[in-house]
Amino acid sequence: MPELPEVETTRRGLAPHVRGRRVLALRVHEPRLRWPIDPHLPRKLRGQRIRRVARRAKYLLLELDSGTLLLHLGMSGNLRVVPRDTPRLPHDHFDLLLDSGHAVRFNDPRRFGSLLYTTDSRAHPLLKDLGPEPLGAGFDADYLWQITRGRRVAIKQLLMNSHLVVGVGNIYASEALFRARIRPQRAARRLSRADAVRLVRAVRTVLALAIRAGGTTLRDYLGTDGAPGYFRQKLYVYERAGKPCRRCGTPIRALTQGQRSTYYCPSCQQ
Repeated sequence: MPELPEVETTRRGLAPHVRGRRVLALRVHEPRLRWPIDPHLPRKLRGQRIRRVARRAKYLLLELDSGTLLLHLGMSGNLRVVPRDTPRLPHDHFDLLLDSGHAVRFNDPRRFGSLLYTTDSRAHPLLKDLGPEPLGAGFDADYLWQITRGRRVAIKQLLMNSHLVVGVGNIYASEALFRARIRPQRAARRLSRADAVRLVRAVRTVLALAIRAGGTTLRDYLGTDGAPGYFRQKLYVYERAGKPCRRCGTPIRALTQGQRSTYYCPSCQQ
């Protein structure tokens, strides 16, 4: 599933092509996404100008003259900017046609992505209860220390709770905990202040490096130019079970937490 770095990479690739452009039409080829596309949406969008491309957690926000488009890539989706007469590929579900002669095209084999419209993005049910952004000022060591007090949940599970902090998905939680030398199974309440400082720094570093590398392509993710993300080549523990730790040589171990695979080094992480 595309995580924060993949969505941020998509946002950065998309923005120069769509910012300031007027929407000529929305052509829906397959409305049955995670939530059906509103049949009235093409009429609402026609003629509107895209003022800004933002991101909140794993949602892309196309801010228009009136209202905001919320796009989610789902488990296998990607957006491409293509000349609008480019032949469609299998699983191309909608085209947002722009006055530049290009189209923003959404492809999603599993159809878990979504395209929604709202007049108040801050109050939208999908966004209003989200935690702070991990790269923003609201996520610091003091905040992490406070939210871990008294919590028995494993620290990796806490990092993946979007009500507490957004966008730190499975891959990047494992990688950040490795860099911070903290075992993913450790109870959140057992973190010291020094641990909180290291972990916040590690989360920020891992996400920043992943964004710089264009995200992590494990299976389906592609950027807006059709290129895969290259951060996979820099992973220290994720999907490396049995392979030697890049830091100490100890075999990486795997376990299951919350029905998700977790990877760690039993020597480097305590």
